[in-house]
Amino acid sequence: MFKTVLFPLNRSQETRQAVAIVVDLVQKYQAQLYVLSVADPDATDSDRASSQELINEMEAYFAEVGLTIKSKMAEGKTAFVICDFADEINADLIVMGSRGMSLTEEHPDGSSVSQKVINLSPCPVLVVP
Repeated sequence: MFKTVLFPLNRSQETRQAVAIVVDLVQKYQAQLYVLSVADPDATDSDRASSQELINEMEAYFAEVGLTIKSKMAEGKTAFVICDFADEINADLIVMGSRGMSLTEEHPDGSSVSQKVINLSPCPVLVVP
């Protein structure tokens, strides 16, 4: 059912809680897992380094549980980058946290990143509270 799963990362508690769900889904469906970290275009070098460190941590964790992942770090408006990357990799599912510094930042129209992803996504979205 799910051959390609996209897991956008940030350092929120919700992202950490979603890890177990991602592992279960990827193992159950023998899916390819992609992790994505999105930095603001105005991010500092320190913020970019932190994003890369997060990807490295996730690569190490997923390797411990026997999963190989593909990772990407990108810059731009978070929801659009997530959806564009999901389209690029032909994702069957996006799994993401419902809150977090970058995943739910408020936009002028009052919507969060997770809400925007749900509205723009080319595939189903599983939002973990």
